[in-house]
Amino acid sequence: MAISDYYKNLRSQVGNDLIFMPSVAAIIKNNKNEILFQYPGKGEKWSLPAGAIELGETPAQAVVREVWEETGLRVKPKKLLGVFGGENFRYTYPNGDQVEYNIHVFDCLYIDGELSPIDGESEKLLFIKKENKPELALPYPEYIFEDISSERTYFQWDEQWLANL
Repeated sequence: MAISDYYKNLRSQVGNDLIFMPSVAAIIKNNKNEILFQYPGKGEKWSLPAGAIELGETPAQAVVREVWEETGLRVKPKKLLGVFGGENFRYTYPNGDQVEYNIHVFDCLYIDGELSPIDGESEKLLFIKKENKPELALPYPEYIFEDISSERTYFQWDEQWLANL
């Protein structure tokens, strides 16, 4: 689904103005340890399979739904890798819509399915080695692309902000 009725209604009221958007993204690796990236086309940059959390949906439910819609793959979230947001996670779409994402990034286990976008939001879907990853639309930290064996979850901190608490 390109845009839910909720966001269509919100956009009809605020136009292209900046809105806060709770979202999810998935790290999905194949058996060669390559990461799945999505190219939406239309002048946008590459991304992880990702999307907005809908009303009444948990972040884990949202990542399963979004991955299915954008890739045709069924996944199971294994671990929360990090939560990201703030000014660095603002994005302006080619149509002028502005968002500030608050993103829950999950490490996901592939269950089944074949790469075949369902919702028309993906022009290309490619598994790519982390050292060859394309330029992404959002500044995810390198940590989330590594082989993660610890149970650590990455929290985005500004050390200066933390020192002022």
